[in-house]
Amino acid sequence: MFVAAEAPGEEEPAAPLPRGFKLDSSDSLFDVVDLLLLTEFASGRQPWAYKAKVDRARRDAPLMPSNGRVLRVVRSPEREMRLACGDGWTLQSVRWKGGDAHLEVTAATEELGRLVIEQATKDAADPIEPAEERVEMGFWHHDGRCARRSERAITGSTWAEIRANYARPVAAAFDELMSLDPATADGRLLLLHGPPGTGKTTALRTLAREWRAWCQADCVLDPERLFGDPGYLMEVAIGDEDEDEDEDRRRRRLLILEDCDELIRGDAKASTGQALSRLLNLTDGLLGQGRDVLVAITTNEDLTRLHPAVVRPGRCLAQIEVGPLPRAEAVAWLGDVAADVPPEGATLAELIALRSGRAASRASGSGSGSGSQATGFYL
Repeated sequence: MFVAAEAPGEEEPAAPLPRGFKLDSSDSLFDVVDLLLLTEFASGRQPWAYKAKVDRARRDAPLMPSNGRVLRVVRSPEREMRLACGDGWTLQSVRWKGGDAHLEVTAATEELGRLVIEQATKDAADPIEPAEERVEMGFWHHDGRCARRSERAITGSTWAEIRANYARPVAAAFDELMSLDPATADGRLLLLHGPPGTGKTTALRTLAREWRAWCQADCVLDPERLFGDPGYLMEVAIGDEDEDEDEDRRRRRLLILEDCDELIRGDAKASTGQALSRLLNLTDGLLGQGRDVLVAITTNEDLTRLHPAVVRPGRCLAQIEVGPLPRAEAVAWLGDVAADVPPEGATLAELIALRSGRAASRASGSGSGSGSQATGFYL
């Protein structure tokens, strides 16, 4: 995606901006490189600016044209920043620990700016071999300065493969959810509630796989900040979608917010201020209009303790309580080790622990520990 900054028209000469740059001990080496890039743009010598993002940048990708000259390199455990230049252009590239890269170029002309950014990003992404069990998922977080999104390929089972992990009424509810498409998805809020270790996250991974043809799944790692920061919320709500893309081809987006108990419980309005209002505005208010954003929330709270505005009729696309398997179904799930299943049944995490020969105990927290080791992901 290219984003061009405003530049003077052909009849308007590039006027330099008033400048007063200052560095002190509070500035980092990265700030120095930022300043060097801004200098050419602010002076008017390079009035055109472009940005680009490369998901999963190759380690050996130079992220600059072949005729460029490297001026500065700054490295930290989280990122590497380079400043390069050529005839009439300056380029800054930031390669993040996760593999993604962000590039900014300033140039003397529009054509030169486009050429430099295209050469710097050409063949820079690391192609991923397609796999039936893998699905691309985005991960949002705020680093203290701006919102950032990284994309990773995660594995997800088919619904048929994991259906037996859920009690019959729960599986029937998921049957309907997994089969939805853009024409039948009526509602914007998906609520999964129940005790830890019952498989809520596992279901969402599978949902991302089942919906991948028409819906992009994004997980927000810091939901409390998302709804506490309007700027961050706007960035995530808008996403990376191309406004010029045909509406029929544009995929919907599913924002996954895990363990949001404080955000949606009954006293949320008093304890979180505007956060609850912003969540509701994203799902069916002005903010959500035209964005095609669905929101999936997992919580350990009982339904009766959730805020009535969240669970009111018509707001939820689905509202599913994910609980332990009853003893009879747990026995069938385990097979020959069924004797250890308690009378009240067992959660998915406890069943995995039993099957692997470990004692399952709710008191010891098996709902979040042993199960996650067996599945390779939070349950």
